Amino acid sequence: MTQIVKEGGKTIIKTDKRIDTVNAIQFEKDIEPALQEQGLDLEMDCSELIYMASSGLRIIQKTMRVVMMKKGHFKMTNVNPEIYKILAMTGFTKFMTVEQKTT
Repeated sequence: MTQIVKEGGKTIIKTDKRIDTVNAIQFEKDIEPALQEQGLDLEMDCSELIYMASSGLRIIQKTMRVVMMKKGHFKMTNVNPEIYKILAMTGFTKFMTVEQKTT
């Protein structure tokens, strides 16, 4: 289950274990309220995320676009090596901040 937490001026989206074709639409609906603020500071905490399908990549890209249009900041944190590899291969690490999970 996706959780949205406010910490100071930052909004943290805590992902579930998977973002795939089964739950991508619900994930997108869950994070929609967090994207309403102007100039938002958004962090996606991926410490639980073990699998992301192309539908998840589409949501990340859309989220990044919305945040940029609102002159905010977006980053992904605690990304496991497999997910990081996918993000790097698809070019996401070139235009957004992606921090790998530390062991």
